[in-house]
Amino acid sequence: MSKIIFIDVDGTLVSYDNVLPDSAVEAIRAARKNGHKVYICTGRSRAEVYQNIWDIGLDGMIGGNGSYVESDGKVIMHQVISLDEAKHIVDWLHSRKLEFYLEANAGLFASENFETRGEPVMQEYSARKGKSEIKTVREAFPEMIFGEKNLYRDDLNKVSFILESYQDYLDAVKEFPDLKVGTWGGAGETALFGDIGVKNITKAHAIEVLLKYLGADKKDTIAFGDAKIDIPMLEYCEIGVAVASGGDEIKAMADIVTDAVEDDGIYNAFKKLNLI
Repeated sequence: MSKIIFIDVDGTLVSYDNVLPDSAVEAIRAARKNGHKVYICTGRSRAEVYQNIWDIGLDGMIGGNGSYVESDGKVIMHQVISLDEAKHIVDWLHSRKLEFYLEANAGLFASENFETRGEPVMQEYSARKGKSEIKTVREAFPEMIFGEKNLYRDDLNKVSFILESYQDYLDAVKEFPDLKVGTWGGAGETALFGDIGVKNITKAHAIEVLLKYLGADKKDTIAFGDAKIDIPMLEYCEIGVAVASGGDEIKAMADIVTDAVEDDGIYNAFKKLNLI
């Protein structure tokens, strides 16, 4: 019986230094050759899915933590922040002197001083993941667009901004009650970034939309993840797999815990599940 496989990207498919293991590529290609479908299911917008990931061979993607669904090159769903809301976000962040970047399918657009202010933040983010290879913003985001004059856009999946304090996040929650405000890069008050996106979207809901489009059954689904935001999709899918390098919360609820990204976690799980 063919399966539909959903794989988170950062921390699951690739390491937090953007290293894609050859074994993961081999596993996905072999699984698709065996008739299984493979989708990435990520917080990244489409512009952040670089060519080396598409070159693996994929059936499509879920992006923006569930705001975007694509299958075989066709857009199935795309929920974006309205232009009025986008203007409100940009103006509010500017008023607080918070640096940010806009996440759209057309690209990642940095605020005026994001490259400079973001450098130590991305270094800290990398260090917290047990790595130190990322030294600059351009290494972290190789295709980010700098110097964009018009930051008012009508195609935004979400906006990430550097937290100068945890209060910035708390104030954003109050400022944008009709949007989904979260944090990343650390738990609670240790978070490095806030983010603002479309409300009431999850990776699980996006998977449900895709399955309906494909005429597929949930009992044939397998999800791979490493972080708290991946828990809904692991709960929704028939089998949920967490990587050993992931958080304790997702490992506790997963059906299977596979090895870390660097230790061939995807390949080993595919073998265990008889996908290859």
